[in-house]
Amino acid sequence: MTTTTLLQTARQRGQDQTLPYAGAVTPAEAWTLLSTDHQTILIDVRTNAERDWVGKVTLPETQHYSVQWNLYPGGTQNPDFLAELQAVCPDKNTVLLFLCRSGVRSRHAAKLATEHGYSHCFDILHGFEGDKNEHGHRKTVCGWCQQNLPWSGA
Repeated sequence: MTTTTLLQTARQRGQDQTLPYAGAVTPAEAWTLLSTDHQTILIDVRTNAERDWVGKVTLPETQHYSVQWNLYPGGTQNPDFLAELQAVCPDKNTVLLFLCRSGVRSRHAAKLATEHGYSHCFDILHGFEGDKNEHGHRKTVCGWCQQNLPWSGA
C-alpha cells in the first residue's frame, strides 16, 4: 500500500468517525508510513516515565519526538504542550502521528494540534500498549507492541 493510499484510508476513517483531526491509522499503518516517508513524524505524548519504564518505539531521531500530554508525577496537563510541539515540528503541514499508551491522550493531542493549525494530524489507534487482556495486562491484545513493531524497553 502506498503512502497516499494509507493516508486516504486514514482520512476516510476520520470522516466515518467524524474525528476533529485528519484521521486515524493502525499501528501497522503507522509503521509503514514512517518506514516509507521519512518526513512523517511520530509524536509520543506519553510521560517521560512511561517511555523510560514501559518502553518506546524504535525510530530514527529525526522521526520520533516526545512531547508529554500530561506531566509526571501528578498527571496534570502539560501547559507547554503546543510550544514543545512547535519546537520539534515548526512545519504545520508535516504528517504527524500521535501515540500514547492506549489511544486516548493521542486523540486529544491530535485534536489540539489541529485546532492550532497543524493540518495532517493522525491518531495511532490502540497506542503503544493497547487494551488490557482478561488478566488486566497490556501489550497482548492490540497496539504497537502486540503488532511486534520495533520498540525497546521493559
